[in-house]
Amino acid sequence: MFEAFRLHLLRILAAASLLGAASSAAIAAEVSPWDEDVQSAARLIAARPRAESGGRVFRAGVEIKLKEGWKTYWRYPGDSGVPPALDFSKSQNVKAVTVLYPVPMRFPDGAGGHSIGYKGAVILPLHVMAQDASKPVTLNLKLDYAVCEKLCVPAEAKLELALTGAGTANETAVSAAEARVPKPAVIGDAGLPTIRAIRRDAGSGKPRVVVDVAAPAGAPVTLFVEGPTAQWALPLPEPVSGAPAGLQRFAFDLDGLPPGEKASGATLRLTAVSGDKAVEVAFRLD
Repeated sequence: MFEAFRLHLLRILAAASLLGAASSAAIAAEVSPWDEDVQSAARLIAARPRAESGGRVFRAGVEIKLKEGWKTYWRYPGDSGVPPALDFSKSQNVKAVTVLYPVPMRFPDGAGGHSIGYKGAVILPLHVMAQDASKPVTLNLKLDYAVCEKLCVPAEAKLELALTGAGTANETAVSAAEARVPKPAVIGDAGLPTIRAIRRDAGSGKPRVVVDVAAPAGAPVTLFVEGPTAQWALPLPEPVSGAPAGLQRFAFDLDGLPPGEKASGATLRLTAVSGDKAVEVAFRLD
């Protein structure tokens, strides 16, 4: 009798062990291990794929968490800082990876200027096109980024994750990050926030660009501007007076151009942020 009970108990324990291993494997398939240093950590997380007009798009995210008081940077870091560099060249069955950037914030850089980036934690959504969409893909990412408190230090993470196309527990987190990515827009769109008008103002002194932004009544607005290449170092737009009723006006000098380049004919990307909503507008300088 005792021997039969002992064998039954061993079978139950073995089954529980296998179930636990399967559960751990399922969790492992949804996230990569954290690659950690003293100030930060990064990992890849998987989400469900999505069917789009171009075919099946695999979805994932680069999750970065930061020690309290530390910051990391947006794709354009502002007056100082280093944007993240993401290298997916060693990935398998991957045709292209689009990196999306949720709404950033502006903060003092400690040297009299302002930088653009994130505090606490951020997920950068990834949209992945496979070479063969009927097969899984494996993301292999070398991530170089900077983290700053009073001083900036470089950080590096090497991450790998297979995207099988199965549902995961990360769907809500990745979808929330996607929802915070600035939406493409055109000048004069009716939504809020929206960029209502942009003009180049020669005036006296340096040429500058003046931008009028509409947002919900009483809502603060932040405006960012990027040049056509990473070599452009345009100043952050600052609020100025003179806006028509219901609008907020910003201006920035056409300064920080690469040597030998002219502003005329260049296309700028402007991002207007109000709360957790943001829009992006392309504007060609005449």
